[in-house]
Amino acid sequence: MNPRLDELMARIRELQTELEAELEQKRARFSYHLENHRVRFEQEVRDLQKRLRKSSLRYILEARFRHLVTAPVIYGAIFPLLLADLAITVYQAICFPAYGIPKVRRSDHFVYDRTWLPYLNTIEKINCLYCSYGNGLMSYGREIIGRTEQYWCPIKHARRARSHHEHYEKFFDYGDVDTYRRELERLRRDYPELKDPPGP
Repeated sequence: MNPRLDELMARIRELQTELEAELEQKRARFSYHLENHRVRFEQEVRDLQKRLRKSSLRYILEARFRHLVTAPVIYGAIFPLLLADLAITVYQAICFPAYGIPKVRRSDHFVYDRTWLPYLNTIEKINCLYCSYGNGLMSYGREIIGRTEQYWCPIKHARRARSHHEHYEKFFDYGDVDTYRRELERLRRDYPELKDPPGP
């Protein structure tokens, strides 16, 4: 990476630290803390939130018609999501050890803490669980595919994409054949998890 990119990445890390400090203030404001990856609310806040919970029956009776009729379409997507999950998990299990790419930890991408919110009813918790799974799967898949791209074709695009995975900034500039040929094997082993990179 060039010095300007190093500087930008350092600024991103600083902003992430600031973001964590802001999140800690939010936790204090809403009277909860994290304990062994679980959310713990103060008892009086928990009691208040339980009193404000809308029952599942009332939730259905007050639902908009368009929400009710589109729910089967939303939940029908679970089947392709499960198939994609199986496919990328099997792919990673077989191919990553063969290429020397460190495996992606599922737990880094799937977060299910909204089900602990006392003010959500059963249906709302199921909805949150489903969205958490879908978004976690997209994040997990993006990281697996990002690591694959870093191994096989770490070249930036000529056009700027709206967003990209975190490995992309290390990729070679579009059209820079000399650096690509010279540095490809080094980049194939450039993962934070690899303390002693294996040979090609």
